Formats: sequence, structure tokens, C-alpha cells
Amino acid sequence: MSYAGDVSPQQTWESLASDPEAVLVDVRTDAELTFVGRPDLSSLGKQHLAIPWTGYPGGERNANFLRDLEGHGVTRETRVYFLCRTGVRSVAAATEATAAGWRAAYNITDGFEGGFDDEGRRTVAGWKVAGLPWRQD
Repeated sequence: MSYAGDVSPQQTWESLASDPEAVLVDVRTDAELTFVGRPDLSSLGKQHLAIPWTGYPGGERNANFLRDLEGHGVTRETRVYFLCRTGVRSVAAATEATAAGWRAAYNITDGFEGGFDDEGRRTVAGWKVAGLPWRQD
């Protein structure tokens, strides 16, 4: 593994609650955040950071991802949890951050929505299924 590790949505929530410096970085597109929903960290006195890994609709890679991360004040010593839809783009983000010197870059397993159930719906895992706070714009 080329990053700090995989953590469940619940473990992420607990870490965000116990570590005032820890941050959640959502790497989904603006369209996903708007239409699917986003984590709500307001009860922890925090906001998640939205830094897309890829653009929409073209899917081009965000060449400024690390610069954007630093621009939001996320230092290389900050414990950072990356979230996407299912836990794939967040692995790429955690891997790249680690390669660039971030010491505690984590992937949130199953992402915000998780994989599909037998009926093709995203109801089996992820932030939403774990019952963690979220909101939709």
C-alpha cells in the first residue's frame, strides 16, 4: 500500500471528531456533490474540503490537485481522509498525496455511496449507508 491506509466511513468520523486538525477531502466532481450529496461535518464544527480529482464532464485529471490541497491549508503533517463515490479516486488521491510527502493520507473505503446491490442500487456500503450525516444541495 502506498498511502497511510484504508479506513471505514465510521472510523473516519471518529477520527475527525477526536482530532481537531484532521480534514476530510471530497475528491468527487462538483456535479456529484450537488446532485448526490456531501458529508455534513457541521456537528463537529468542521467543513469538508471539495477538491475534485477529475473534471466534469470530460473526466480530465485535475493537474492542480496537490496545489489545491495546499491552498486549502492542508499541510503535509495534517491527517487527511480522501472520499470519492466508491473508494477508487480516493485511493489515487491518497497515493499521490503520500508520494508528494503527506504523512497521513487515508482512503475512505466504499466512499460516499459504495457499490451496487443486487438491484443495481448503491445501498450496501459507504458514508450514506453508514448513517453518517450528509446533506444534499
